[in-house]
Amino acid sequence: MRAAGRCPVKRSRMEIRQTCPSLGAMTQAWDKELRARGYRVTPQRQLVLEAVTKLEHASPEEIWADVQQTASGVNISTIYRALELLEQLGLVTHTHLGHGAPRYHLAAEADHVHLVCSSCGRITEVPPDAVDALVTALDENSGFQTDVGHLTVFGRCAACRTGDRGTGHSGTGHSGTGHSGTGPAA
Repeated sequence: MRAAGRCPVKRSRMEIRQTCPSLGAMTQAWDKELRARGYRVTPQRQLVLEAVTKLEHASPEEIWADVQQTASGVNISTIYRALELLEQLGLVTHTHLGHGAPRYHLAAEADHVHLVCSSCGRITEVPPDAVDALVTALDENSGFQTDVGHLTVFGRCAACRTGDRGTGHSGTGHSGTGHSGTGPAA
């Protein structure tokens, strides 16, 4: 089990490529795929892919804010178009982690289930086999085939539950932007 956020947020593009191993290979695959389908490799598209890699589980607005740090002239519509293209090419995917905008992450790293803390907003990823019993029960009892690639489970993380025990609260625990993961789902 791991919390989202492997790659550092405040780094230059070159540092990100060097410290996020998936980005170098992903950029090469992305460049090749774009060109093979007749698309240009633009700086804006590169920045969007880098932001998705860096931020993980980010909304289009969060991706736009990250891109704005490097290229302030990029419009939010450019972000949406780039995300749509990257998703069509199978390089990024989105998931819904609650109400609001979808959250984007690399398709190559999409083989996980999302656990979202309803108290602090922390997003934790667990391998699909963590929900095998649920998947099996749904299939056996209802004939339902589950797509765990789009599965999000809401509840309360261990830190919020532990905090409740220490304060005697049984309600929503603390609020804020999460522990070491990303902030509340939009």
